[in-house]
Amino acid sequence: MEKPFAITLDPGSSLANRTGSWRTSRPVYLDRLPPCNQQCPAGEDIQGWLFHAESGDYESAFRHLTKDNPFPAIMGRVCYHSCENACNRGKIDEPVGINSVERFLGDEALKRGWKLGGEAVPDTGKSVLVVGAGPSGMSAAYHLRRLGHRVTVYEAGPLLGGMMRFGIPKYRLPRDVLDAEMQRIVDLGVDVRLNSKVENILETMAAGGFDAAFLAVGAHIGKRAMIPSGDAAKIVDAISVLRSMEGEDKPMLGRRVVVYGGGNTAVDVARTVKRMGAEPIIVYRRTRDKAPAHDFEIEEALEEGVMIKWLSTIKQADDSSLLIEKMALDDKGFPQPTGEFETLEADSVVLALGQDVDLGLLNGVPGLAVKDGVVQVGSDLMTGHPGIFAGGDMVPADRNVTVAIGHGKKAARSIDAWLRGQKYAPPPKHEVAVFENLNTWYYADAPKTVRPMLDIIRRQSTFDEVQGGLDESTALFEARRCLSCGNCFECDNCYGVCPDNAVIKLGPGKRFQFNYDYCKGCGVCVAECPCGAIKMVPEEI
Repeated sequence: MEKPFAITLDPGSSLANRTGSWRTSRPVYLDRLPPCNQQCPAGEDIQGWLFHAESGDYESAFRHLTKDNPFPAIMGRVCYHSCENACNRGKIDEPVGINSVERFLGDEALKRGWKLGGEAVPDTGKSVLVVGAGPSGMSAAYHLRRLGHRVTVYEAGPLLGGMMRFGIPKYRLPRDVLDAEMQRIVDLGVDVRLNSKVENILETMAAGGFDAAFLAVGAHIGKRAMIPSGDAAKIVDAISVLRSMEGEDKPMLGRRVVVYGGGNTAVDVARTVKRMGAEPIIVYRRTRDKAPAHDFEIEEALEEGVMIKWLSTIKQADDSSLLIEKMALDDKGFPQPTGEFETLEADSVVLALGQDVDLGLLNGVPGLAVKDGVVQVGSDLMTGHPGIFAGGDMVPADRNVTVAIGHGKKAARSIDAWLRGQKYAPPPKHEVAVFENLNTWYYADAPKTVRPMLDIIRRQSTFDEVQGGLDESTALFEARRCLSCGNCFECDNCYGVCPDNAVIKLGPGKRFQFNYDYCKGCGVCVAECPCGAIKMVPEEI
């Protein structure tokens, strides 16, 4: 009996038949952009350092992370980790605890004394002035120094850190952590001059012989509100309160403190004065869902006993009381006055209505434009005056530490290119690895690790750090929850499922390649790739 052709073939005969001739489309390996990387304002290669962390090589993870961001221990505490909102894992169970692992790496580096560094770069002979020793300025100083430039930082205050020190309470950012990560940058050879306010940027640049400047002055000036008040009424701004907490003389606000505003600064002040023994009440004219403060910050404040009066506004302040008008939402959801009033006992009022930047150092700079209290810059962060760049709170952008750090890195690259007579062109980005690219069947459920929290009683009465960190076992577990979205991690699935033996292993760390003589374009490898690192493209004619 004659057998069908298909079962008369000898083993290996598909190679002789070159089944690739059947193909109308072909698989190709590619690197897609993980959504966490795309979302990070500091431009971290999150998936890259998680890869090292999940293998237990924490120093390599730290080195990889600090190529982009020199402050992992700080960021692991104060970053609002929008990367986790973009994490594809969140559609399976919960997002990867990226911020938790970053903090672990930062703390491990401090514990083990790992220094910042990299390959030695020849001195360019160029000198750059950085104004402001906050997150943006020190980030720029770090990257400029690693590019071979001489960097001098002028800081008006007595200590490094800028708004990280004077705007973030100790219970969120311990000062020993802040000091240690700042010092690592100084150790690279960055010249820092404290208590040195720049009055005129052009004069300072000329006097110091600087070739370029990066302006990173923080928003230290609290905005005021027109509140009718008696002579004895005590009204102060939130930044002044937080700044005074760094000195020996703590602010005297009394027992009943009203904080006016709904942002993170308002919550920070309320939680701070609660720890000082006061009874804080936040007054905000809108509802909780419209408050600029992050919801977890509001929740932690409520847990600690902070009272919040939503839909309320201050109409009059006297020496021991406030006149509060209740608001109501109109049909468009905007608060409107109701004419209904109540009296609130208060010893002081803290205004947390936003901050402005002191732009006095820019007076007389030709070509430089200021609009709505911020400096206008190009895509390279250069102002209208050649050689003067700006970032952080000084430019139109979200005001948070992560954005500021990203500005510092971007400005450093732009300054480096400008000093060389070039214009920095960022490399093109890969297409994003969306959830639909993944084959999640291969991933087991693994709930997110929860960081420990300080008990409520100590949170109400001390400035001990509220949120703890992961230990090595939980950090390792959390890093291993990463799906490696869009980037091959050599799981061998494509090699195992290919019916034509058309996948060639190139060796550890070298990934794979296709033998297109035998690949017939069935697409099984694409369907079975867990991380979406293969796609089908039309066959070349």
